[in-house]
Amino acid sequence: MAERLNKENFAETIKSLPLALVDFYSDSCLPCKKMNPLLGDLEDENEQGLKVFKVNINFDFELAEKYKVMSTPTLILFKNGQEADRKNGFQTLDTLKDWIE
Repeated sequence: MAERLNKENFAETIKSLPLALVDFYSDSCLPCKKMNPLLGDLEDENEQGLKVFKVNINFDFELAEKYKVMSTPTLILFKNGQEADRKNGFQTLDTLKDWIE
């Protein structure tokens, strides 16, 4: 299961990893809920050491503002602590696998 990040541990955690995927979500977002098991599968099946994290935009709105998250789910891929790419909306597992590679 993906670890939840907040403004206190976000920067330090993300910059310490070569590859991190952050799911900016909301508890009321149905596509977000449907993606939860897919993100777990993605982390389990990835051979590049991908770590998946979650940020609840309702509680950590400062992070959502900093990364200009306008809708949920928003997935941001970080490589060596820097934003590399992002996707908005529901994504299939195959789409996520292709995107990460």
